[in-house]
Amino acid sequence: MTRVDPNASTIARLRAAAGALGPSERRVADVVLSRPEAVVEWSTSELAQIAGTAPATVIRACQSLGFRGFQHLRLELARALPAVAADEPATALPAFTDAIEALRHSAAAVDAEAIEAAVAAVASTHRIVLVGNGFSGPPLQDAALRLSTLGRRVEAPIDVLGQQFACQSLRPGDVTLALSYSGANTHTLAACRAVSAAGATLIAVTSFAQSPIARLADVLVVTGQANRVHDVDPFLTRLGHLVALHAIHDGVARRSPSTVPGMREVVADALADDA
Repeated sequence: MTRVDPNASTIARLRAAAGALGPSERRVADVVLSRPEAVVEWSTSELAQIAGTAPATVIRACQSLGFRGFQHLRLELARALPAVAADEPATALPAFTDAIEALRHSAAAVDAEAIEAAVAAVASTHRIVLVGNGFSGPPLQDAALRLSTLGRRVEAPIDVLGQQFACQSLRPGDVTLALSYSGANTHTLAACRAVSAAGATLIAVTSFAQSPIARLADVLVVTGQANRVHDVDPFLTRLGHLVALHAIHDGVARRSPSTVPGMREVVADALADDA
């Protein structure tokens, strides 16, 4: 593997390391450098086809360039791409402007039919398991809590082995709702493979249409990615995830008997009196 400066920009790292690659791997690097915006939306196989090589060569090239693999390279490219300026003027709190723009990107990316398919699957099942890890964990826990207010039998194990155990015990007709920004989290994918093996239904919410989780999903909800650089936490992109999950919740709520009065009592009982 070529030694590159980990503090350099992704594009600079690619340029610095590309010269040391062999012919096949160099073609992969050349495609990435010439079309980084497109590569972010491609799968390993698509990049291999454009570069005129094999998927295994793409993975080796990514590793030679200093990345763990193609998914790692793609995420770093997504972070490195320049942001598109928002139409609104800058404000004292630019984070709000960024959030609005991020939600616009998600609104344009999400397929309404996919949301409806997810709603139908969740509304018709007697058991739903929610799976998400890393930065996808908190939005999933939020979704689990809100789905439980509809009287649904919801499981959302936090432990990665607990997620796999739950998915191993699923049966046809059961549903798993999985959230993964990259679509390539190894722990989430292990649980999703168990869902497929069990014959249950897998709903996947992710930012990338071309990703490992997308290939496993029965219902795929793609939110796209926020057009803004992030270091580690894709917070702006997760806003789209939160709204997509909320849209599924709303759709299920429309198909469910009202549980609002009873749930409001639960909330009321949790409030302390002002002493």
